[in-house]
Amino acid sequence: MKAKEEIWATYRLTGDPDARQQLLTTYLPLVKNVAGRMAMGFPKSVELSDLVNTGVIGLIEAFSNFDPTRGVKFETYAVPRIRGAILDELRALDWVPRSTRAKSREIERALVKLENVLGRTPTNDELAKCLDISLPELHDALDDVSGTTVLSLDEMIYGEEDNRQIPRVETVEDRSNDSVISMIEKDELRAYLVVAISNLSEQEKLVIALYYYEELTLKEIGEVMQISESRVSQIHTKSILKLRGMVREKFGL
Repeated sequence: MKAKEEIWATYRLTGDPDARQQLLTTYLPLVKNVAGRMAMGFPKSVELSDLVNTGVIGLIEAFSNFDPTRGVKFETYAVPRIRGAILDELRALDWVPRSTRAKSREIERALVKLENVLGRTPTNDELAKCLDISLPELHDALDDVSGTTVLSLDEMIYGEEDNRQIPRVETVEDRSNDSVISMIEKDELRAYLVVAISNLSEQEKLVIALYYYEELTLKEIGEVMQISESRVSQIHTKSILKLRGMVREKFGL
């Protein structure tokens, strides 16, 4: 089989459909990797095969919009679009039960309340007491709502017009005439997120950094931190719920 670079050269020059198909086939493992990593944060009811199928749609769209002259590797360009396609499909299906969403909001509010009272990150014992549940019940609740935390508050994707990374929030059509104020609000949100993340515990900040910036799996993070994968998942969920709660309280979202 021809080298990938050679197939790309052929496709760019001729638009050969066979070359296109070869390239898409070559990048299918990329879709499986993205879908597999995301599946770890979803309930078992979400099938990996469904995520892969949706991710392939994102791959095809990325392939159609990719401009190789901009000097960005296709893999770098495609991953956010594959992930975005999967998230958009899940969002459209509203796959999170109402009871789970309600539980997520309840934990968010409790985290923010305790943070304000204590001036620090509450322990799991303190959080469980505030929610009037046992510690095992809190762990079960965090596991249950873990799938609702997969949407990053300021996820970076690549814009339609170029390969510049932008926050996903900026791709939403601005239907207001007050675009200047809208831009200021977005800047304020991003600035506040930096402050909010700085208020996480060292353990929580490490999990966030390893998961979102180093792109390690929960299992790999557990190996680095020498704790169980389940514990990493709980720390991740608690961190995102806390950040989301602080943002909602600050901006009334």
